[in-house]
Amino acid sequence: MVLPVRFVLMRPRNAENLGAAARALKNCGLSDWVWVTPEVEDLGPARRLAVHAEDVLDAARRADTLEAAVADCVWVVGTSSRKVEGKRRLPPRAVGEELVARAPQGTVALVFGDERSGLTNAEVERCHDLSAVPTAPEQPSINLAQAVLLYAYEVRVATLAASAPPPGPLPAAATDAELAQVESALDTMLGAGGFLVDEQPGRTALRDLFAPLRRSRLTRKEARLWLAALHTVRKKLTRD
Repeated sequence: MVLPVRFVLMRPRNAENLGAAARALKNCGLSDWVWVTPEVEDLGPARRLAVHAEDVLDAARRADTLEAAVADCVWVVGTSSRKVEGKRRLPPRAVGEELVARAPQGTVALVFGDERSGLTNAEVERCHDLSAVPTAPEQPSINLAQAVLLYAYEVRVATLAASAPPPGPLPAAATDAELAQVESALDTMLGAGGFLVDEQPGRTALRDLFAPLRRSRLTRKEARLWLAALHTVRKKLTRD
């Protein structure tokens, strides 16, 4: 099932970016995108980079305004590093997860500014929330096609997580009493083997040896197997 997630590119200037973005969208199973007043005339360079994604490139719709591009959208996120009062600033992972969660309500959109100056103030205000990639301060800006790929990937990851089958039932865990039986059997076996002969009551060696087993949260089956193994070794030691 194709999610109603739309990528909106404001005033794209670079044909290579459009080709690479088309390929990124197809990589992630997405195809709904809109170019708002694109400044690209020759799509030849775009076709060279849209490897096996020419259909996505050709399917891009054009719009004259952001309002027209997102008129049917129920949630719109703008990619911008600005801080605007009243708007959340979400990391890409959270955006992907919320886009997938909101998609059943209707079309949701991600809006990208142009390569030179990003989104305008009016466009930022039009968005419900904002998102930015936490890049290093030495190089804060990201190429447009790279940004499209990054957010498309997050949508893909969230989609796969939402559609994953539920995990199988957990095995029955050992009770505290069953763990105590294992610890007692370990105590007896180590005593028979001469390891704990000089240990005093409340000794720390036994506690330290058993601690990893307690932390591992043994299943009931595993606890019984440990008991059987310890009893077998103890009997062997006492016979010898």
